[in-house]
Amino acid sequence: MSTTEAHTDLPVFDHEFVQNLHARYDKLRATTPVQRMVTRDGLEVWVITRYDDARAALADPRLSKDVTRLKLVINEKLPPEAARREFASEMAEHMLNMDPPDHTRLRKLVVKAFTARRVEAMRPRVEEISAGLLDAMADESEVDLLDAFAFPLPMQVISELLGVDETRRDDFRAWTNTLVDASDHASAKQAAEAMAKYLIELIEIKRREPADDLLTGLIEATEDEDRLSKHELISMVFLLLLAGHETTVNLIGNGVLALLRNPDQWAALVADPGLVPAAVEEMLRFDGPVIHGTFRHTAEAVEVGGVEIPAGEIVWVGLASANNDPERFAEPERFDIERDAHGHLAFGHGIHFCLGAQLARLEAQIAIRHLVERFPNLRPVGSVEDAQWRFSSLIHGLRSLPVHPGTH
Repeated sequence: MSTTEAHTDLPVFDHEFVQNLHARYDKLRATTPVQRMVTRDGLEVWVITRYDDARAALADPRLSKDVTRLKLVINEKLPPEAARREFASEMAEHMLNMDPPDHTRLRKLVVKAFTARRVEAMRPRVEEISAGLLDAMADESEVDLLDAFAFPLPMQVISELLGVDETRRDDFRAWTNTLVDASDHASAKQAAEAMAKYLIELIEIKRREPADDLLTGLIEATEDEDRLSKHELISMVFLLLLAGHETTVNLIGNGVLALLRNPDQWAALVADPGLVPAAVEEMLRFDGPVIHGTFRHTAEAVEVGGVEIPAGEIVWVGLASANNDPERFAEPERFDIERDAHGHLAFGHGIHFCLGAQLARLEAQIAIRHLVERFPNLRPVGSVEDAQWRFSSLIHGLRSLPVHPGTH
């Protein structure tokens, strides 16, 4: 018997669900907004789909992020025949896997190094990297926008911020792609081990040879004589690398797809690039880079939207669904770059609000502005309705986005 046959009455979060994400969540949000669901390997989770419920859940301390207990809950919930989930402990000691007071302590240390000033100081370099990537695209009649632009821009930025060797950036792409793929847990474990090995080496280099980069700042950050431990450093660099490029890759990719599917909005942006900041917020709302918040579990019974979720259950907070809730955003299915999209949950809410939101916004605004200014006649290769999405329960991203830059 397959791992999902015992849950025939529940929706299954599988490849087909991901390819029809918004239609599936529109239906659940309208009928059973707090709903049990089952993953392909038989793990039963609760998903929260409405905006008000999701926003409240993100700030509810009863929905715990404590990774030690989470490991136990997940493996208890998996059916007997399913492979047990393994966690790379050396990369699990980061803020997204902790509750206060541990979370509070780590965030205080990290924000001492990852400052708004440090991010803003990257602006000229982001402009330079973006312009150089688009220069290279100008010679091509057809490119995959993800490979040519959306991936290398944030990867180069976060790598330079952290001091990652340029020769290892393709390795990081392969590792992170594997880690966010929800279908192959064994390969994800191997990728995590390979990444951890490199990060240990990188941290030792920075200890011996400090530089003016974020990793050195994290190593040197102190709070009342407290410092990040070795495992905490590895975990935080892992989190910053993963979140620091995956979020922006898919913000740019999904955003450009939305523009190509709505030529009037592309034309409006070409006519007035001053609309770019508002357009990026609408991209985050309309088809953001994150499907669900990272795993939470109920430390005690929690009532959400009139439904009681028992203690010891896995919970997904549906960010993509919440951002398309008509009770919060009028005509949410309409992509409108002049909409007031403030209040969207693409970067989360509460104590776990994305630390890299400022950097993601900066990169996306520069990328989209440069793209519409440099290639106002950009057009898709084939039908924009043929887009295929990567399978992940966390990241919402395209497999590819082939385009004609419009220079030939």
